[in-house]
Amino acid sequence: MDETARPGGARPRVVVLDDYQRVALESGPWDRLAGRCDVATLSEHVADTDELVAALEGAQVVVAMRERTPFDADRLDRLPDLRLLVTTGMGNAAIDLDSAARNGVVVCGTRGRSRHTLELTWALILALVRSIPAEDARIRAGGWQSTVGTELDGATLGLVGLGRIGATMVPVARAFGMEVVAWSQNLDAAHAADAGAEPVVKDELFRRADVVSVHYKLSDRSRGIVGSAEIAAMRPSAYLVNTSRGPLVDTVALLEALHDGAIAGAALDVFDREPLPLDDPLRAAPRTVLSPHLGYVTRENYRVFFTDVVEDIAAWLDGRIERRIAPDA
Repeated sequence: MDETARPGGARPRVVVLDDYQRVALESGPWDRLAGRCDVATLSEHVADTDELVAALEGAQVVVAMRERTPFDADRLDRLPDLRLLVTTGMGNAAIDLDSAARNGVVVCGTRGRSRHTLELTWALILALVRSIPAEDARIRAGGWQSTVGTELDGATLGLVGLGRIGATMVPVARAFGMEVVAWSQNLDAAHAADAGAEPVVKDELFRRADVVSVHYKLSDRSRGIVGSAEIAAMRPSAYLVNTSRGPLVDTVALLEALHDGAIAGAALDVFDREPLPLDDPLRAAPRTVLSPHLGYVTRENYRVFFTDVVEDIAAWLDGRIERRIAPDA
């Protein structure tokens, strides 16, 4: 019996997780799998491990949307039927690849478009410096203008991280008339110059920048890379934007700075816990713009994601593996 077969000849069960907008099935060519497997989607996030295991009982294929649902050793050990785990994107820090391999689970990924997070980052920056959400709420409540905005022309953008996404921020900043400084733990000065950014030491970036934008990969080494010292170095007129991963920023220190007026504001698309709990203090924090991890959530990107998801599943059904994500050697 091959690895896709089910007892009694039943078709493999496929479960797509965290389909918040209920668009997964319309975003990919699922008709290619017609008659070969049974596909179900879950639109509500399942945070509890026991509930997740129950929801995935009998599923041989699970599709994870980015890091919305973690698959650690405990969860993988409790999913004996799972044989293929497909994640959107070609990397997922929430999947324990070693445990997946130990349990005989193949992990595959997808391609994706590259500029969606860039666009959202600038949307958040503009919303923040011009107080657009606050003014929108005020005008809908019958009021009129009450804030004074900040221009980007002549301001300095500080990039924490100058990788694939960080580097694309530079030409847009230049178009707004901004200067750009950048820092990362291993930033090459020549790479920074090629990207059009001035390399600086970490403390200088936070002291000089009018807008600090975080574009860093989350790891044990980078967790809390924007901490209390960095936030304290920012000027009261400066803004912080994070569209990478929540744990990169010390949330407690950020909340203190926002309530004390130590910085002008913050825009966040990512959080320590997602979905953001109802009682999370960030929901009531002043001078903030919050979005629910929308960086990669576009129709165009979803079409790429779910087209590749279908290809990965079809390949597995045919006894092949597409876009495998293997544990580090």
